[in-house]
Amino acid sequence: MATGLGFLAPKPLFLTSHFTKPSYIPTRKLSTRRNLLLRATADPSGQVENDEAVDSNVLQYCSLDKKQKKTLGEMEQEFLQALQAFYYEGKSIMSNEEFDNLKEELMWEGSSVVMLSADEQRFLEASMAYVSGTPLLSDKEFDELKQKLKADGSEIVVEGPRCSLRSRKVYSDLSVDYLKMFLLNVPAAVVALGLFFFLDDITGFEITYLLEGVCPNCGTENNSFFGSILSISSGGSTNNVKCSNCGSALVYDSKTSLITLPEGGEA
Repeated sequence: MATGLGFLAPKPLFLTSHFTKPSYIPTRKLSTRRNLLLRATADPSGQVENDEAVDSNVLQYCSLDKKQKKTLGEMEQEFLQALQAFYYEGKSIMSNEEFDNLKEELMWEGSSVVMLSADEQRFLEASMAYVSGTPLLSDKEFDELKQKLKADGSEIVVEGPRCSLRSRKVYSDLSVDYLKMFLLNVPAAVVALGLFFFLDDITGFEITYLLEGVCPNCGTENNSFFGSILSISSGGSTNNVKCSNCGSALVYDSKTSLITLPEGGEA
């Protein structure tokens, strides 16, 4: 009995020591994995957008799949391609809702492509039709329309420097510089203004004031001229005016800008 007990006693100890080590290892692995998950969740350097991992440490030009907003030129090109495909190829590359949204966005951005005049729309349609092989206008009509738009200052016909293989010449467009035109006209305006005052001194016609005000007695508006005509003065800084309605004598004072009734006048 004692021998059996001595044999059975180490068996549970052997089993316990045998399973103690494996039970400790998974616990450490689970705790390590949990720490990694918590660290990854708390790490601000990485984020998930549309099921795609984006690392903020990567520069913008290194991110190939990142979706960015189209530029104004790209949206305008897409708009023109949609028009050309619909009118001249008989197919639509986008739905009506997408086209309307694109048009509204271009209008919001202030694009000149969707804000064209009738002649500009005609020129644009003729250009796209010529590219597609179905010209709408003859060469003469197209050149006349283009010249008219240039005269009107339209930016849609400005092409920049270019060369012609037929004439072997290099061309560039001209545009009106309104600022320099204004600066060129300033001396002429100054000369005209000086000539105007010079003629005033010769003729003696010099307007100083033309004042108006209501009669204190009846409320009717009356005017009075202060100045000189042919060296004849109107009377200095005060004028005596008779009301056109009630006939009251009024005193106009240009210095104080007041109309007064003389003493003894009707009030």
